[in-house]
Amino acid sequence: MATVAFRPFTVDVPEADLQDLRDRLARTRWPEAAPAAGWDQGVPLAYVQEVCEHWRTSYDWRVVEGRLNALDQQIATVDGLDVHVLHVRSPEPTARPLLLTHGWPGSVLEFLDVLGPLTDPVAHGGDAADAFHVVAPSLPGYGFSARPDETGWGLERIASAWVELMHALGYERFFAGGGDWGSLLTHTLGIHHAEHLDGVHLTLGVCSPEALMALGDPTEDEQRQIGKLQAYVADENGYAQQQATRPQTLGYGLTDSPAGQAAWILEKFGAWTDSGHDPESVIARDALLDNVSLYWLTATATSSARLYWQSFGGVLASFESLACPVGYSVFPEDLFEFSERWARTRYPDLRYYARPARGGHFASLEQPELFVDEVRAALRPMR
Repeated sequence: MATVAFRPFTVDVPEADLQDLRDRLARTRWPEAAPAAGWDQGVPLAYVQEVCEHWRTSYDWRVVEGRLNALDQQIATVDGLDVHVLHVRSPEPTARPLLLTHGWPGSVLEFLDVLGPLTDPVAHGGDAADAFHVVAPSLPGYGFSARPDETGWGLERIASAWVELMHALGYERFFAGGGDWGSLLTHTLGIHHAEHLDGVHLTLGVCSPEALMALGDPTEDEQRQIGKLQAYVADENGYAQQQATRPQTLGYGLTDSPAGQAAWILEKFGAWTDSGHDPESVIARDALLDNVSLYWLTATATSSARLYWQSFGGVLASFESLACPVGYSVFPEDLFEFSERWARTRYPDLRYYARPARGGHFASLEQPELFVDEVRAALRPMR
């Protein structure tokens, strides 16, 4: 393996960039409102206007910038690419390393509210035996990580880079988890790098419908789960098809218009949270804008979308089994749900299976305490 070089990193967005954002928001040219009710044609005009006005006049990026700068941040040059890494060590001597990977349209900001409880459980009313050293890198082309200038940066290459990164930090074996692309990256680690894993925690499962049929007649709940999967393919994955086929074309508008970037991301927070299309009932408005701002200020709408071009088709086509212990938390409003017996068709060493009462696709943001409980419970049998 090549040597991984590290250098300290501090977030310091120029004030001119923040002023440019406010100026662009003030000049937004809005479309007319949709003739269909609610969110049927996408995020409603009035809601985007309200959020963007708050973004322009009241939101303070420096708050989340300060939260990031209070953490150990580094840029790691791994496989020739600069990767932004949060590395938060636990004070507990028995802490175990945990690699957390975010997804789209998320970021490492998804984990800010869970870093404390995961790394220092005693200070948050937990047990020292559940302590982790947390490593949270930004995916290539996301946030403060560099944008690959060549093709080939799909899940398999990123997984190999993550193994190199963890080894360079001194972690020969580790746990892994995350949501969205983070879950899919964790799948890839479990398939190709199981020898480095003590176990994984998944929130987004991906299992074969054919494998379920081979088990016999689906239960009533499994029939509902099949319908949910079909609904995603029929009505919910247009964003993925666009990003998987023409990310460059999409990127021009999103990189030029902050209102467009906000709408593109807010639509998913409305659709994928356990909120009935009221995302601010589970995630504070400023937290939503922290994430939108990160995409805008780093101009990564295009580079983040390229991961779909690189890997989305393979995700849908491969159901290879994971060769490591698995914990699976099925949050009720995530994109997919799989019964325990269905999950075992892909995760033969399933050590933990749970169906929390609340939460959606962005579990660590929506229900941070519940997410921490699930991580602890899932990985505890694998220690």
